Amino acid sequence: MTLKLFLLLGVLFIVGVPIAISLGLSSIFLLQLEGKGIGVVAQKVFEGLDKFSLMAVPFFILAGALMQKGGIARRLLALANVLVGWFRGGLGAASVLTTMFFSTMSGSSSATTAAIGSVMIPSMEKKGYPRNFATALTAASGELGVIIPPSISMIVYGLVANVSIGGLFLAGIIPGILIGLSLMITVSIVAKIKGFDEVTKIDKGSWFKELWRAFKDAFWALLMPIIILGGIYFGLFTPTEAAVVAVVYGFIVGFFIYREIKLKDIADIFGKAAITTGIILLLVGFASIFGYILTINQVPHMVAESIAQISDSPVVFLLLVNILLFITGMFMETLASIIILGPILAPIAIQFGVDPIHFGIIMVVNLAIGMVTPPVGVNLFVACQIARLRIDQLFRPLAIFLAVLITNVLLITYLPILTLWLPNL
Repeated sequence: MTLKLFLLLGVLFIVGVPIAISLGLSSIFLLQLEGKGIGVVAQKVFEGLDKFSLMAVPFFILAGALMQKGGIARRLLALANVLVGWFRGGLGAASVLTTMFFSTMSGSSSATTAAIGSVMIPSMEKKGYPRNFATALTAASGELGVIIPPSISMIVYGLVANVSIGGLFLAGIIPGILIGLSLMITVSIVAKIKGFDEVTKIDKGSWFKELWRAFKDAFWALLMPIIILGGIYFGLFTPTEAAVVAVVYGFIVGFFIYREIKLKDIADIFGKAAITTGIILLLVGFASIFGYILTINQVPHMVAESIAQISDSPVVFLLLVNILLFITGMFMETLASIIILGPILAPIAIQFGVDPIHFGIIMVVNLAIGMVTPPVGVNLFVACQIARLRIDQLFRPLAIFLAVLITNVLLITYLPILTLWLPNL
C-alpha cells in the first residue's frame, strides 16, 4: 500500500500537479484502490488544520508583507552598511547582515530574498561585484529567512512532530548567526581574492555619526524582533499571539511612523498574504491525510528498523538523514518535505537518542539548502528574476556558498550545543 502511495505521488509530480494537490489526490486514489472509504479524508484534513498554533502562519506571512512594503528593509540595509560596509567585501557582508535582520521578522525565505535582493543586487553590481556572484549570495543568504526565528518552517515542524515551537525558535538563533557570519567571512575572502569591493577608508568621528543616524532611522524596525521574540521568551504571549502582535506593529510602523504604506496598498498586501497562506494551508491539510496513511501502514517503524539494520550509531543515523534531506530538498519544497518526513523521522531520531528540538533544527537547516539548489530552489528563481539571469549562470559562485552551507549543517548536526544551549537555559 505504501509503495502504491509513493508511486501515485511520483506520477503526479512528474505530470506537473502542484505538491499540495498531489498529496491529496494520491491519498484519495489509494483509498479508492484499496476499497476503503474516503470519508476519512475530510476528517483528517480538518484535524490537520484545526490547530491553534497554525494560526501563526497567516499572521507571520501578513507581517512580512507589511514590513516589505513599509520601508523596513531599506532602513535595515542602511544600518547594516554602516556597521560592516567599511571592510573588503563589506557591501556583500551588509547584504547578509540585512538578511539576518529581516529574517527576525519575516519568517519566509522567498520574501526575505525578494525584499533584500531587489535593493542589494544592483548595489553590489555597481560596486564591482559580478552580477552572478551577487545573485548567488542573495539567494544563499535568503535561506536565513526560515532559520532565524520566527520561522514558518519551525512552526510546521513543531506541529507535525509535537515539539515546542518556542523551544525551536530559541534553538534557531545560534545556528542562524553561525550561518550568517560564515557567509559574511566567505564574501570577504572572495572579494579579497577577486579584487572587488575595495576597502573604504573611514573617519571614526564621522562613522559614529553615520551609525547613530542609521540606528535612529532603523530604531522602530529593530524594535520589532525584540518585541516579538522577547514577548515569546518571557512568557508574555505564545508564538501564535506573537504573530498577531507582529502584524499590528508592522502596520503601525509602516503606516503611521515611516508612512510608506498607503491606504491603496492595503488590499494588495492582504491579497498576496491570503494567496500565500492558502497555498501553505492546502499543503498542511492534504499532508495530514498522507501522513495518516503512512502511520497506519507503520512506515516510521519500518524505516527505523531498516536504519537500525545498517547501524545503531546516532552518528551514522544523522549522516544518512542529512543525505536523505539534502536530496529531498533538491526536488521538494521545504514545508512539504517537513510535513511528509517529519512524522517519520522525528520518532526514529528520539529512538537514537537525538533531542527532538535539535533534530528539528537539523531538518530545517538542511532542507533550507534546497531553496538554493536546482531544480526547485525557490530562492534561485526569485533572485534570478530580480537579476535577469539564468540559473545555470549562477552555478560557479553558488558552489562556494553551498560548500559553506553544507559545512554549517554538519557543524549543527554534530555539535548539539549550538542548538540546545539557549533552550536548555
